Amino acid sequence: MKRSKDRKAVTRREMVAAFAATTLFPAPAVLAQSTATEGTRRNVSSFRVASWHDHFDTLKNGAILSDTQSKVLQFWSEDESVYRMYPTSVPLTEDLTRLGYTKVIRKVEGPSWRPTPAMKERNPAWPDHVGPGPENPLGTHALYLSWQYYRIHGTNDTRKIGRRSSNGCIGLYNEQIADLFELATVGTQVKLI
Repeated sequence: MKRSKDRKAVTRREMVAAFAATTLFPAPAVLAQSTATEGTRRNVSSFRVASWHDHFDTLKNGAILSDTQSKVLQFWSEDESVYRMYPTSVPLTEDLTRLGYTKVIRKVEGPSWRPTPAMKERNPAWPDHVGPGPENPLGTHALYLSWQYYRIHGTNDTRKIGRRSSNGCIGLYNEQIADLFELATVGTQVKLI
């Protein structure tokens, strides 16, 4: 194919490559932020990207912000050298959702699970106890919060992530809770919005 100096002809191969690059590998678009109403930044996956300054006075002990509307959890280390964003599962209903400030008071690898009294009332068929392992609803790791019965934990049912599916807790993929487990400390501040 002959090309003129003023107008370059585009080959079929170049067209296919351009289409694939923008459709199959949209990494720059995912990283790009746009401004939405009320100054909230959103990325292509519609997660609201918050600034820790809007929710915490300091980053002492690190900070976790869990957004129950956009189903995302953000973590900032105390020195701001580490930032993570994870998709989450959130409580099924508004009445199961607790919002506000709390903190991590305990970290458990291989947690056991016991349904709360309210959970047993809603579903008496649930077992009284499930030990660590593949049947455990808390997955592989759990961060216990200062609010009784509330946790940030993993899940062995990956279909729950990105949905309203929990009984009050915030759930992450097991690989991601393992990452957060290593980053967070007892005393890490937490806010659910």
